[in-house]
Amino acid sequence: MAKRTDAASRVIKAVPAVIYRAFVDPEAVVSWLPPEGMKGHLHAFEPRPGGAYRMALTYDEANHEAPGKSSEHSDLVEGRFLELVPDERVVQQFEFESEDPAFAGVMTMTWKLAAVPGGTEVTITCENVPEGIRKEDHDAGLRSTLENLAAFTEAPPVRESS
Repeated sequence: MAKRTDAASRVIKAVPAVIYRAFVDPEAVVSWLPPEGMKGHLHAFEPRPGGAYRMALTYDEANHEAPGKSSEHSDLVEGRFLELVPDERVVQQFEFESEDPAFAGVMTMTWKLAAVPGGTEVTITCENVPEGIRKEDHDAGLRSTLENLAAFTEAPPVRESS
């Protein structure tokens, strides 16, 4: 069976450098990366090519729609940074800790940052998505993560003084 590729993009009202910093700062990552309804905790974070990445994502509520991949209420992901090109691209590989073979395999996530009028177009492409991740859930999660990244990096509006 062919492995699936999922993608999402959004224009964020911030320059590429501000967005890139949000990818390499561990405190920033745990605040914006978890999709709505989840919290993140980093166990390892070495933002350099070959550096380790280990994160636990835990559901906020006990009655969530999709089950966790590693336990009923959590996802544990282990990965590494493959490529970091400042202000342009971050490439990571992840594997879920799961006894369910539907979540097996290494997924590659590529984040591209492209300056556009009004900000930066951020595109995430996930290759080799495990078959246990429903496309509609993944699409919603990707959109949520991009919304979180926008909220984290967009400067507050400048108020006119009177």
